[in-house]
Amino acid sequence: MSPITAPPAELVDPNDRVQLRRVFGDFPTGVTVVTVGGSEPRGMTANSFTSVSLSPPLVLICVGKDAVMHQRLTALPTFAVSVLEAGQEKAARHFADRSRPPGADQFDSVDWLLGEASGAPLIAGAVAHLECAKHRLYDGGDHTIFLGEVITATRWPVREGMLFSGGRFRRFAPDAGEGRAA
Repeated sequence: MSPITAPPAELVDPNDRVQLRRVFGDFPTGVTVVTVGGSEPRGMTANSFTSVSLSPPLVLICVGKDAVMHQRLTALPTFAVSVLEAGQEKAARHFADRSRPPGADQFDSVDWLLGEASGAPLIAGAVAHLECAKHRLYDGGDHTIFLGEVITATRWPVREGMLFSGGRFRRFAPDAGEGRAA
């Protein structure tokens, strides 16, 4: 084999938050809205969500320590995650907007239902809903890693999840075949 010619690369300073955020943003992720209930319900768009374990069923979310959601998650025993559908960009942008109203009023612009196990709002039309009991917290630098044990899970397999990559909301490419990743 002969050497290949790679396209020009951009050397990134890992101590430059703006540059590093661009690198992290190159990794495509799903988009969720994390919610809490109680006397001051709150929602937050998050793409730092992942499954951790099947037994016990665990997921994690990462939340900036300066976010209002951080103090709400820290104070409450449960939270919920709505995995957004590809057409729910409006909801994703709404819950990412720091100027949205506080409390229950922030849910006036979206359809939602109340999670029976968590008491948290669940975004209607999502691909999946997970209600979680807070399991553990870990320090993650300027974020806290919230580990939750899934207590209820619901999915709508006919819906397609939303992607986020390169600072933009995206959709999956149309199927070119029936192959699936192993």
